[in-house]
Amino acid sequence: MRIISGKYKGRRLIAPKKLPVRPTTDMAKESLFNILNNYFNFSNLKILELFAGTGNISYEFASRGATPITCVDADFGCVNFIRKTADELDFDITVLKSDVFKYLERCHTSYDIVFADPPYDLTQEQFERIVTLVFENEILDEEGMLIVEHSKDTKLEHMMHFAFSKHYGGTVFSFFEIESEEDEEEEDDFDEED
Repeated sequence: MRIISGKYKGRRLIAPKKLPVRPTTDMAKESLFNILNNYFNFSNLKILELFAGTGNISYEFASRGATPITCVDADFGCVNFIRKTADELDFDITVLKSDVFKYLERCHTSYDIVFADPPYDLTQEQFERIVTLVFENEILDEEGMLIVEHSKDTKLEHMMHFAFSKHYGGTVFSFFEIESEEDEEEEDDFDEED
């Protein structure tokens, strides 16, 4: 695992082999951040990474200047590894050991970007629940974006707030945004002209 860009560009990080993780590949991660570059200036973005695993995505955000970052994972080994790495690199990352669904149910903070990389073997309903909870509990800022990483077998394009998806091999990133009232009014005006 390596950091692709920013202050720590090229830095390799070795996670313990025993961690129950499936890190996002460097190719998929690079493609993801190329997309996000078109939407955000990373400096001082508030980030939430769910099912954080090794913290791979959070280090990439932190290296590019995003702060503060919150990582949530239920595995003690993952939590310890992220804490240790964040300390070594002096990243502003808070790590919480928690079941992600319980965290989302009680979260009262909003973020610019929420990134979720659940185990691919979660049920379709569990994937949908992540999206629902983020929007129901207003965890995403108005101009923010939710990204869910999943396999091609999971379908999320029918969910409210779905914007677009990108496929990289067996990996899919689904992007969700809050549509502003202005956008909705423009669409209504356009419909009326037809």
